Amino acid sequence: MVIEFHLDARSGVAPYLQLVHQVRRALRLGLLFEGDRLPTVKEVAAKVAINPNTVLKAYRELEYEGLVAKKPGVGTFVSGTLGDASLSEHEPLRRELARWLERARSAGLDEESIEALFQATFLAPSGPSPVEEGQGPSTAEER
Repeated sequence: MVIEFHLDARSGVAPYLQLVHQVRRALRLGLLFEGDRLPTVKEVAAKVAINPNTVLKAYRELEYEGLVAKKPGVGTFVSGTLGDASLSEHEPLRRELARWLERARSAGLDEESIEALFQATFLAPSGPSPVEEGQGPSTAEER
């Protein structure tokens, strides 16, 4: 598989880090495997309209992490993985998440609202709140 990079200028994340995150995500999801060749620096720079040095910085970071290796004159290849044995369990979770996204859109949430809701939930301390557990205030005076 050849990864196709995309940059989001509004994300606030440095372009080289966006490239690193995209490779890491593809590895984690089993979309890239050991031995796969990454696009050349020139190809990426032309595709996403950034300085080749930015792509080089991303590839160096991935190399430092042990995820890719340069083969001079041949290219940059995946040399490590982030996937795990539970990769087969991802598909049911992906389908469940797709159904949730469909419900969120049907409820009138736009992309930004969905992302904000996901981030707030993802970053929230785990476990139900005291109110959800029935341990919170039960009368107006207690609240």
